[in-house]
Amino acid sequence: MNEPAMTIRDVAAGAPTPVISVEPVVLPAPGRGDDLHVRVSAPTTGRDLPVIVFSHGFGESSNGYAPLVDFWTAHGFVVIQPTHLDSRTLNLPPDDPRTPSIWRLRVEDLKRVLDRLDLAEDAVPGLNGRLDRGRIAVAGHSWGAQTASMLLGARVLGPDGEAGQDMSDSRIKAGVLLAVPGRGGADLTPFAAEHFPFMNPGFTEMTTPALVVAGDHDQSLLSVRGPDWFTDAYFMSPGGKSLLTLFGAEHSLGGISGYTVTETTDENPERVALLQRLTWAYLRDALGLDNVAWPAARAALAQGADPLGRLESR
Repeated sequence: MNEPAMTIRDVAAGAPTPVISVEPVVLPAPGRGDDLHVRVSAPTTGRDLPVIVFSHGFGESSNGYAPLVDFWTAHGFVVIQPTHLDSRTLNLPPDDPRTPSIWRLRVEDLKRVLDRLDLAEDAVPGLNGRLDRGRIAVAGHSWGAQTASMLLGARVLGPDGEAGQDMSDSRIKAGVLLAVPGRGGADLTPFAAEHFPFMNPGFTEMTTPALVVAGDHDQSLLSVRGPDWFTDAYFMSPGGKSLLTLFGAEHSLGGISGYTVTETTDENPERVALLQRLTWAYLRDALGLDNVAWPAARAALAQGADPLGRLESR
């Protein structure tokens, strides 16, 4: 009798460990207008723990994305989530003088987390001395994915097409870009082109390894293109990237921003479970923690009788 096909839930991630989260951890931010508040989540056991710095989508906060954060931390990662100035929890008025520069301040938020890992480490009881500062990844969703991509080497292009400031960071060794916006220019709606000039990324310098995740039903109101817009970061960047295309997924990718959030339009627990394990396995591989989980996850996805997505690499 034939053995049943392996599923993504069969990928060995080990037993989950207890997790502790602390918030707000306040990082001084002179010149930002408000100090940076972050949430730090970590497993209660283990040493040499790798780190994920996570950038939330527009309007979200450090309290979001529990389905991913809970899984990552319960399986060996420390996750640090800053609350950016566009968060609804801060209620920044549209005429605030910082508004035009929030895209840049977002990148600086992530760098500030890297600069002050000591404060994040000291804030969590029992975490001191347990971080592996040589294994740090960045991840983000939607606008947060564009923010994260800039630490990987992506740049905002000027009106003349010239690449803007290089804001990459050598401390970041890998990335996960979830529903990352594509190129700007003629691919944007007139409204987006007028109001969001920073939505003009160039990916040719994005050399750091990354997993790009896109939903094939994700139709942005900011682009005149279809769901393939969210794959630009994969196809327009140098090699060393992987692309996970999720079948039937919209912008919430099955519900990654929270367990019961109202903005989820494509709730699918199996899709979220797939993302939990695939992103975890990818980062384990990209950070040099093991060479087993990622091949096993790829095989499980390929063998599924009713696959939830397609994975490709180059």
